[in-house]
This record gives sequence, C-alpha cells and structure tokens, in this order.
Amino acid sequence: MPTYVAPVKDMQFLLHDVLKISEADIPGYADLDRSFTGAVLDEAAKMAQDVLAPLNAVGDREGCVLENGVVRTPTGFKAAFEALRRGGWMSLDASPDHGGQGLPYLMHTAVNETFVSANMAFNMYQGLTHGACSAIVAHGTDAQKAKWLPRMVSCEWTGTMNLTEPHCGTDLGLLRTRAEPQADGSYRITGQKIFISAGDHDLASNIVHLVLAKAPGGGEGTKGISLFIVPKVLVNDDGSLGARNAVSVGKVEEKMGIHGNATCVMNYDGATGWLLGDLHKGMKAMFTMMNEARLGVALQGYAVAEAAYQNALTYAKDRLQGRAVTGPENPNGPADPLIVHPDIRRNLMEQKSFVEGARALTYWGATLIDRAHAGDMAADGLVGLMTPVLKGFLTDKGFEMAVQAQQVYGGHGYIEDWGMSQFARDARIAMIYEGANGIQALDLVGRKLATDGGRHVMAFFDMVKAEVKAHDGDARMTGFAEPLKAASKQLQQAGMFFMSEGMKNPNAALAGSYDFMHMMGHVCLGLMWTRMAKAACTALDAGAADRAFLEAKIATGRFYMARQLPACGMHLARIESGAETVMALTAEAF
Repeated sequence: MPTYVAPVKDMQFLLHDVLKISEADIPGYADLDRSFTGAVLDEAAKMAQDVLAPLNAVGDREGCVLENGVVRTPTGFKAAFEALRRGGWMSLDASPDHGGQGLPYLMHTAVNETFVSANMAFNMYQGLTHGACSAIVAHGTDAQKAKWLPRMVSCEWTGTMNLTEPHCGTDLGLLRTRAEPQADGSYRITGQKIFISAGDHDLASNIVHLVLAKAPGGGEGTKGISLFIVPKVLVNDDGSLGARNAVSVGKVEEKMGIHGNATCVMNYDGATGWLLGDLHKGMKAMFTMMNEARLGVALQGYAVAEAAYQNALTYAKDRLQGRAVTGPENPNGPADPLIVHPDIRRNLMEQKSFVEGARALTYWGATLIDRAHAGDMAADGLVGLMTPVLKGFLTDKGFEMAVQAQQVYGGHGYIEDWGMSQFARDARIAMIYEGANGIQALDLVGRKLATDGGRHVMAFFDMVKAEVKAHDGDARMTGFAEPLKAASKQLQQAGMFFMSEGMKNPNAALAGSYDFMHMMGHVCLGLMWTRMAKAACTALDAGAADRAFLEAKIATGRFYMARQLPACGMHLARIESGAETVMALTAEAF
C-alpha cells in the first residue's frame, strides 16, 4: 500500500523563507511565526498520515453504495470525518462569528494539501462544504448566516453545489431546473442535477445543497438563473432538524477514480428552497463558490502528484534493475537501484521540480486571496487572472506527473496491489471538473487578459520584470533570471499575437489558448523557482544548518529552468501558427 509523509519542511521553507509571511502586511499574518505554523502543520501531518492515508486504498476499493435512499461511505470514513470535525480542522479559516478559528486562507491551503495528498476523495466532503460556506458568507442574509453557517463551519452539516444537468454542463444557459415562488417567501425547486460530488453520504446529519435554478421573470440564458439553499432535511425555527425535504439520490455514479466520494444524480421534486443572493443573479453568487473550488482543484493537481512522487522515489531507490552505465554503484548486489539511471532521474526530477514549484505558486496565490479578502483590489484582479492558470496548468501537469510516477514502477505500476494506478485515476478528474481545462484556457485568453483594460496581466509582467532586475549582477542567479526573462518575453510575444490577429480572426486566438495557458503556467513556475533559489542562497549565506536541503532546492530549480521552462518556445511556435491548420478540416472530414 502506498505511503505518505507530509512535506512540512518544504512548506515551512515556503512560508517563512520565500513568502516571509510573518513580515507581510496582511491581516492575521503577524501571528504566523515559524513555531506556530510548524505546530499546526505537524498536527495536520499526523492526521493526514495516521488517519486519512490508511483509508485511501479502502475508499478506492469499496467505493460508495446507495442503500434505501442513503449513500453509505467506505469503512472508516465516518470515524475519520468525526475526528477531523472534533479537531477543528474543517473550520480553520472560518470566521469566529460562525464558530471558526479565524486563521488566514493560506493556513487552510497548507493544511488542505496534506489532507488531499493523503486521501483526495475523503477530503472532498469537507472541501465542498468550505466552498458552500463561502458563498453563504458572501451573499446570504444575516438570518441565513445565523441559521446555516455555524453547523456547516463545524461540518455537523455539509454542503454541495449543484450546477450540471444531463443536457448542460458548461452552457448553463440551457439549464431547466425550475424554482416556483411560494407565499411564505420560499421556492419549490424541481429538476435533476448530475455529477454532484458529496451529494449524499452518512457523514453528517444534514446536507445543504446550493442549487442553480430558473425562477419566473428571469428571461433566457444565464441572466435568468438564481441560486437557492435547499437542505436535505428541513430545519425548524429552533434549529432542530425537521421533515425530510423532497430531495433524493437517483444513483451513485461509477467513476474512473475518487471512488471514496459519492458522485450523485440528485432529484428535486418540489423541494423547499430559499433564495441566496439576488433574484436572477445566481451566477454571481455561484462563482464565489466556483472560483474557490477551482483553486482547491488546482491544489489537488499537485497534491496527488506529491503523494505519487514520494512512492515512486522510494521504489526507485529500492528496486534493483540493471547497472549504471558508468560502473556498478551497488557492487555487492545483483544490480543497481533504478535511481542510478539517467532517464529515471529525469523522470523523478520532472516530478520533484513540478510539485515544489506548484506548491510555491499555490501558496503565493493563497496570499493574494488573503490580500483580496482584506480589500486589496489589485490582489483581487491578480487572483482572477491567475485562477484559470492555476486550475488548468497544475491539474494537467499534476496528472502527467502521477502517470510518470506510475511509470517508474514499470509493470508493477499497472498492478492494483501497488496502488499507483489510484493516483493516476484520482488525478484525472481534476482536469475535468469545476470547468474543464479547455474552458479555463478560453476564460484566460477570451476574458481575463482583457479584464480592466489588461491592467492585471501587465501587473504580472511588471512583477516578473522586477524579479529579473532584482538579481542583476548576482552570478548565482544567472541560471534563473535569464531563462525567466526570455520566457516572459515569449509570453508577451504570444499576447501581442492575440492582439494583432484575434480581432481579425478570433479563432487565431482561441486555437492558441491552451498553449498560452501552459506557457503562462511555466512562466509562473519559473518565477516561483527564481524566488525559491534566491531564498535558498540567502539562507546558505546566513549559515543555515540544513545545507543539503537548500542546495537540493537550488539544483531542482536549475533543472526546471533548463529542462522545463524552454517549453515556452514550443508553445509560442504553436500559437503563432494560427488557426488555419486547426480549423482546416470540415466536421465531415474528421
């Protein structure tokens, strides 16, 4: 069975040596000194390693079962969920007004990584609840917040979001679920939703569904959509649970992965619901939850890859196969370990450099969210720009790295006994849900680049330029600053191509959107590796004790800059080829 050890040392390096969080002018960060964050992460690591990780294979093997209208989760899930709930892990960054601990979103992100790496399917139950709470916080009335949030924050009750229907996924303008207003101010919700993660389970006494539906008078398309709070069990005025609502599970989907999470078809047969936010403005309210979910999915991309990498590394060190081309390195054994071979090293370095760079990018993104929560509009704009890059790039590469980890095992990686296939199967969904990655690329190029007159993308380029300039004259940083500068120029060149060609032929821009998303992802990781390398050099200069860790950090960064960042040139060539070859065939010619 695969194992997992939370990379607390690497997390602490990012938080304190790279991001220097306790020195940042962000509310709540002054309290995040190294000893405090270390204590939190150490305890989260114990929960992840000792409670969640052993259930990962159990959940994959058993899956979820629909019995007499209720979904039963895998063996051990209920006790583990209660352990997390009692420990307050699910309310880490929620407001104390609702029973939370009031820590910054950054700490939720770091802790959440360990839980996802240990057991992605399990963590989705509380992860979706976190998003539902955020939507109610942002758009609910005071009465709604008082009624729903305390028990959702504690995960006594959990939450979901219900968007997709059998005939419409991304195109929500086709949505058919209806909401009929009632005399008491409630609505009767009727329709069917599919692909509802954690749609039903036996982990909590109530499930609060946030459901998109069309109320009368809203018109056609997405402008007529509203968002409603529709609980599984109705709640009495005194807060006690009442009658069962007209919400039922049609089926539990059989899926490629995340078997431990119940993906449900949900039927609403005149269920009682209450409007959340403004009437006919449901998309705005839902996107509060959707954007948070996309950042959470970005984290899933690299967190699963981290667990897969750890196991591939162990296997590469233990498995004896062949001899090093430069001579035996294990002369007393029948063969050398796999890790002596250059192609295995290449494989492992690609995994390591991606995971560590992705972690840095995600934590930096979390600091931007904390700034945005404090009213920093520039940070809010940068988060909007970065969200499709984080979601699309990190999940694409995360799946690729999970497959590469499986590849290290050779034939054993394909056998279920070793558990590596689960990482690949679980990681695959992250490229699809919360907006398939092709949609993320279209959102980036079609909307986000031009938002506020292009102010936010220009701010990003200025940030990269300032980073490069900061290392002028530092010979140790040449292998970072120069490649980053070149890649940033290529990214700007791609943007100029879209500006010059996109107005004449929109397909020319959209045909290159996926390449642009990956190109920007590589530049982001190049930026992160440059910052990490500088932090490691500074720590070495200060006489840090763990020189091996810091030197390995610099060497890993050099690998990324030399072997991964050059992909920007390939993506630029594809973008500048335009749409002609992409659109050349008629639909009938395929």
